[in-house]
Amino acid sequence: MTGPVEERPGEDRPAGEPSAGERRSGLRNPDKAVRGLGAGTLALEALVLLLAIQPIRVVGGQLSGAAIAAIVTLAVACVLLAGQMKRSWAWPAGTVLQGLLLLSGLLHWSLLVLGVMFALVWAYALHVRRVILG
Repeated sequence: MTGPVEERPGEDRPAGEPSAGERRSGLRNPDKAVRGLGAGTLALEALVLLLAIQPIRVVGGQLSGAAIAAIVTLAVACVLLAGQMKRSWAWPAGTVLQGLLLLSGLLHWSLLVLGVMFALVWAYALHVRRVILG
């Protein structure tokens, strides 16, 4: 069990700043937590994309074969990328994936709506990553 951090006289650090051995975020493994956030976000995106095909077809009007192919391809890419979050290129690739989803909005307006929503979620995940990892 860890208690509150005691200040030692003569320490030259501002109050509230972590010392050299202290974890900044309070997490046991911040890298793993952030990877889980990215992987979970991408997995949720894949699930929503696949589950959205039928409602878009019924409510949103005609959904072309190209749009369905784009949805399935993006969902598969999300799943594959979620499994690669340990790699250094995974976060930038996730950002590119959000851009591709936005571009798929040219095929159907509802894909643009999903693209905007997931781009905002991904931007928040990037913000959390930056705050936790510094």
